[in-house]
Amino acid sequence: MESTWNNKVLSDMFGATEGTALRVKQAALVVLGIAFLAVAAKIKVPMWPVPITMGTFAVLTIGAAYGARLGLVTILGYMIVGALGFDVFAGSSAEKFGLTYMMGGTGGYLVGYVMATVALGALAQRGWDRSVLWMALAMLIGNVLIYVPGLAWLGQLYGWDKPILEWGLTPFLIGDALKLALAALVLPAAWKLVGRARG
Repeated sequence: MESTWNNKVLSDMFGATEGTALRVKQAALVVLGIAFLAVAAKIKVPMWPVPITMGTFAVLTIGAAYGARLGLVTILGYMIVGALGFDVFAGSSAEKFGLTYMMGGTGGYLVGYVMATVALGALAQRGWDRSVLWMALAMLIGNVLIYVPGLAWLGQLYGWDKPILEWGLTPFLIGDALKLALAALVLPAAWKLVGRARG
């Protein structure tokens, strides 16, 4: 790994690196990232015991590819778009949207999205996204950061006497393991392509 690549993430390896052109690139990346998050949230892959949605995959890969700061701006932009009433979340719809939806059962997971994006960005800036094993560990950490506030909010909202883990954790573990494996392969592979292009 070249020393000039230290603390860089994938988005740093393309396009402008300073001045107004950098700001334009970053703004474009934020818009593209929000669009990617919105589209991924609506993708449902048939799976047992529940369909896989690609929202968490998009959140974690955006964090890793963008870094902590740009990732944070992007995920907050996504939340603002959702809060304004646009149908950008996995379970939102024309009838259930905006702040009302965000304060429902999904609210804690959305907080976790923000935390996980920043964490993945910070870990990617330390080079974790260039190794399959380290990226898998980063994804695992990101998933924990999503589930902890998600489950805590469900318990607070509906009561801890309810089957919170059955509602908000166990049905999704198989799908999350598959998404973790996918991201653990995709990000290091992208870095190898960058290395070859610059080699």
